[in-house]
Amino acid sequence: MERAAAGLAAEAATLLGERRGAVAGTRVLVLAGAGNNGGDALHAGALLAAQGARVSIVPTAPRLHVAGLAAALAAGARLFPLEEPGPALAERARKSDLILDGILGTGTSGSSALRGRAREVVAAILPVLGARVAPVVVAVDLPSGIGVDDGAVPDAAVLPARVTVTFGGCKAGLVREPAAGLAGRVIVVDIGICAELERIAARDRG
Repeated sequence: MERAAAGLAAEAATLLGERRGAVAGTRVLVLAGAGNNGGDALHAGALLAAQGARVSIVPTAPRLHVAGLAAALAAGARLFPLEEPGPALAERARKSDLILDGILGTGTSGSSALRGRAREVVAAILPVLGARVAPVVVAVDLPSGIGVDDGAVPDAAVLPARVTVTFGGCKAGLVREPAAGLAGRVIVVDIGICAELERIAARDRG
């Protein structure tokens, strides 16, 4: 998780630098789910907060990754309530420079469509992305709501990413339509398993 968060924060910092000239003083909105993708986003938020970004955390589940949340709060991030109404979420997104989509990851079983509070959060933020000046969305491992293997998009409640920072290897769903059109530029961060993935690929080719 440390490598994933560092790679994610580095890409986010690059985008913030392009947008505002520096990380310090920018506004970052972290959409955090309960799993490891949420943890990656929270740890990355902590790293960005340490560089001077004003980081806000919007939970999409009652419980968040414990260590990630602690790191983000210790770095100065602010946690907002789970029940925050849609108009307030939209306004928070509108004021942000960058959104980290850490809602769901590769561990989703069954349909990849967002449900419950996660879907409500995305539905509230989606209209903001159509504005002339809109926040940059960075997907954590994959845009939440797409099929990791088949690239399916079973529901329209998906935040289109400018960049997807994925870990260990490129997931098939990121290069298959219609999900590929929502993933933006895909960046693979090595988290120490690339050699093993190559060994498996070589075995399968043989």
